[in-house]
Amino acid sequence: MSSNSGIQIPSRLPLLLTHEGVLLPGSTMRISVETARNMHLVKNRLLKGTSLKSTIIGVIPNTRDPEHDTEDLPTLHSIGTAGLAVQVVGSNWPKPHYTLLITGLCRFRVAQLLKEGPFPVAEVEQLDKLEQYTSPEEMSEAAGPDGELGELSQRFYQAAVQLVGMLDMSVPVVAKLRRLLDSLPRETLPDVLASMIHTSNKEKLQVLDAVSLEERFKKTLPLLTRQIEGLKLLQKTRKPRLDDDKRVLAVRKGGVLPGRQFSLDEEGDDEDGDDTAVLERKVKGANMPEPALRVCLKELKRLKKMPQSMPEYALTRNYLDLMVELPWSKSTTDCLDIHAARVLLDSDHYAMEKLKRRVLEYLAVRQLKSTLKGPILCFVGPPGVGKTSVGRSIARTLGREFHRIALGGVCDQSDIRGHRRTYVGSMPGRIINGLKTVGVNNPVFLLDEVDKLGKSLQGDPASALLEVLDPEQNHSFTDHYLNVAFDLSQVLFIATANSTATIPPALLDRMEVLQVQGYTQEEKVEIAHRHLIPHQLEQHGLTPQQLQIPQDTTQDIISKYTREAGVRSLERKIGAICRAVAVKVAEGHNVTKSEATPAESAPQGAEHGGRRAEEPDGDMAAPPDMPIVMDHIALKDILGPHVFEMEVSERLTLPGVAVGLAWTPLGGEIMFVEASRMEGEGQLTLTGQLGDVMKESAHLAMSWLRSNAKTYQLTNLVGGSDPLEGTDIHLHFPAGAVTKDGPSAGVTMVTVLASLFSGRLVRSDVAMTGEITLRGLVLPVGGIKDKVLAAHRAGVKRVIIPKRNEKDLEEIPANVRKELDFVTASNLDEVLNAAFDGGFPGMSNPLTLPHIVSKL
Repeated sequence: MSSNSGIQIPSRLPLLLTHEGVLLPGSTMRISVETARNMHLVKNRLLKGTSLKSTIIGVIPNTRDPEHDTEDLPTLHSIGTAGLAVQVVGSNWPKPHYTLLITGLCRFRVAQLLKEGPFPVAEVEQLDKLEQYTSPEEMSEAAGPDGELGELSQRFYQAAVQLVGMLDMSVPVVAKLRRLLDSLPRETLPDVLASMIHTSNKEKLQVLDAVSLEERFKKTLPLLTRQIEGLKLLQKTRKPRLDDDKRVLAVRKGGVLPGRQFSLDEEGDDEDGDDTAVLERKVKGANMPEPALRVCLKELKRLKKMPQSMPEYALTRNYLDLMVELPWSKSTTDCLDIHAARVLLDSDHYAMEKLKRRVLEYLAVRQLKSTLKGPILCFVGPPGVGKTSVGRSIARTLGREFHRIALGGVCDQSDIRGHRRTYVGSMPGRIINGLKTVGVNNPVFLLDEVDKLGKSLQGDPASALLEVLDPEQNHSFTDHYLNVAFDLSQVLFIATANSTATIPPALLDRMEVLQVQGYTQEEKVEIAHRHLIPHQLEQHGLTPQQLQIPQDTTQDIISKYTREAGVRSLERKIGAICRAVAVKVAEGHNVTKSEATPAESAPQGAEHGGRRAEEPDGDMAAPPDMPIVMDHIALKDILGPHVFEMEVSERLTLPGVAVGLAWTPLGGEIMFVEASRMEGEGQLTLTGQLGDVMKESAHLAMSWLRSNAKTYQLTNLVGGSDPLEGTDIHLHFPAGAVTKDGPSAGVTMVTVLASLFSGRLVRSDVAMTGEITLRGLVLPVGGIKDKVLAAHRAGVKRVIIPKRNEKDLEEIPANVRKELDFVTASNLDEVLNAAFDGGFPGMSNPLTLPHIVSKL
C-alpha cells in the first residue's frame, strides 16, 4: 500500500466526535448527533452541501466521558476514519437531534487543527489508499511465499472461514458473509471482521491505530480466535435442537454488505425462534377465516426474516399479536329464557315498557331463528332517563359481554376505522379494540352520544359508522389497521342520542329508533324508592334504620326542587340529604364512643318512633334518635328554599299572557308568552332570542288576527278595527338567554295577541301547542308526550293540541291522562274557544267547545 496512486480524500475535513463506538474502514455505523458541535456540523456541512466531497467527514473517537463533556474541545485522538454520510435523519422528539448513517472509507491522521468552532476542522493526512485493491493471489505473490504478511493473511482468512462455518449456512446473511470472504481483498478483512465480532471499543481503537497492515492482522487475529473458542464452548454446553445439533447463530442486523457493521448474537436467537414458533401456533389455532389466515402467515414469514432491530419488526409483531387476540370464533351463548329476561328487566328498570318489549321480541325471534343478525337500535330521549343503563341491562339479560364506546366529540374517522399501518403510532379503531377487550364476537356495543359526533379535516366519523351499523355490510367490516374483513353481524349495537336532529339522515336510516320519553311524577317516586334511595344509602354508608324518606317527601323533592325529564337531579338531591344525615350519624357515633354508655347508645326508634333531622341535639350528650325521618321542614333545612313554584296561575293575572309547550333535548318545558301594546306606528317587536321560524309564526299570528279583527271584535287603542293602527306590539318570550325556535308556538302567539286586543284573561290552567297557517288551520307538531308531561309537572289541567296529534295521546301514561283535559283543535276558532272561559267573543257558537277528550 505504498503506492501514491489512488483516490484521495479532501485534505481538510470537518471532524465529528462520537462517544458511541469506533468506526472502522469498510464498516457502516449509525451515529446519534446531539451535542452542539456535531449539530452545527450536520446543519452547515451535510445539509447545505451539494457536492460529494461535502458528505465526507472525519469521525474521531471521543474517549472523554460524555457525562463530563464540556464546551471546551477535548484532546483529539490522533487517528480517525474518513466516512461518507449515506443518510441523515432528523427528529424533534424527545429533543432535537440527528441520526447519521456513515460508511468508513479510510484512516487519516490529524496533522493540524485549523479551527474549533462552530465545529472543528482539521488538516489531515490520508493513511489508507482508496485504490483498486489487489486480489488475494497478487497480495500473496507480493509478500512472497514465506513472507510474514502472507502467512498472517492466510491464517486470518482460515480463521474467518472457520468462524463462518460454525454458523448456519441456511441463514441468508451467513451465506452472504461466506461469499464476501472469497470476494473481498484480504487487506480489508481485519477491519470488516473486527467490526462484526464482539469486541470492546478499546480493542477496536487498537485496530484503528494499527496503521500498517501487518500490525492490523496481529491485532485482529486474537480477537477472531477468541470468538471461535467462545462459540465452540457454547456448542458444547447447549443441547442440540431436535432436527439439528448444530448451534445456529443469527446476525443481529440484516444483510452483510461491504462496509456494513453488525454483531453476532450468541444468546437470544433461540429464544426469538421459539417465540416465533409459539406465535405461529397461536395464529393457526385462532380459527381465523381463510383470508385473515393467509395474511397472518405472510406477515409471519416476513417476521422470521426480519432482524429485531428493524422498526418494522415491532409493528409486524404487534399486528400479529392483535390478530391472534381477536375473537374470530369465540362467542357467548345467549340466555333465551323470556320469563327470566322479563323479571330481570323489571327489576332493573321501572316503566320503559317499549324498550323492554323490543328486547323480549328479539329473544323470541332468536329462539325461532338462531342465526338472526344483531339489530341496530337507537334510544333517543332526554338525559337522565336511563338509556345507557338499559343497554347494560340488555347485556345482562342476554348473558353477553358489554362494552361502551363514547362518541361525544369524536371528529376523526380513524377512531372508528383505525389507522393504516403505514403511519407511525397506528392503531385499530374503537370497534376492533372493543372486540379485543371483551374477547367475544357477539357482545353488546353501546355507542353513546351518537348525535354528538363531529367532523374535521380527518374525516367524518358518522360516515364511517355507516358500514358498522348496516346489517347488510357489517358482516365484512374492514378496519384500516387490520386490512382484513371482520364479521360484526352478531354484535348487538345500541346507540343513544338526545335528539335525532343532528344525526345524518343516512346514519339514522340504518337504525331502529326507539323514543325514551321522560318520566311522570308517579314514575319518579317509584324509581326513587326502588333504586335511587337504596343506592344513595349504600354510597353514603347509611342504612334504612338510620334514614327514612317518605313518599310525600320524595314528591316534594320532585315537584319543588327538580324539574327535569330524567332523574339525575333527583338523585343528586337525595345524595345531599344523605350527606347531611351522615354528619348527624357521625357526630352521634363520636359521642357514643367517648362519653355514652352502651345503654345510652342503643337505638331509640322503637320507643320514640324516630325523630326529625332538624330537631336540636342540645349539647350532643347522646346520639340522635334513629331512624331520622325526612319531612318538609327537614327538607327545607337541607335543600334550602323551593327552587320551583307553581307559578302558572300567578303569571296569568293580566291580559296578554299565555302558556305554551316546548320540546328540548332535555325534555318538555312550559313556556310563557307575554305581549303588550303602546301607541306607535304599527310595528311588531319580538324579543327572547327567537329563531327565524318563530319570528315567522309571530307575523302569521298577527296577520291572521288583523284579517279576522271584525269577526272577533278586536280593536286598537283608539277604537279602530285594525289592531295595529296607531299601536306598537311587543311580543316577548322569557328566559331570554335561551335560544328558541320552531313552529309549535303559533297557537300560543295567537292566543296571547287575542287576549291583549280583547282585554280578556286566558285561563290559568291551560297550556297549548300547535303550528298555524295563514288560513287559521292548526297543524300537528312533535314531542307531544314530553310536552304533556311538562304540563302535568307544572300543574296545568287543560292541554290544547292539534287534532292530528290525537293519536299521540296513546303514549301518555294512564294516570296522567286521567288528571288532564285534552282539547284537540283543527283550527284557531277551536283554540280560542278552549283557551278563554265561556268561549271567545264573536264566535258563532262560543259555548260549544271543540273535541275534548276528558280524563281518558
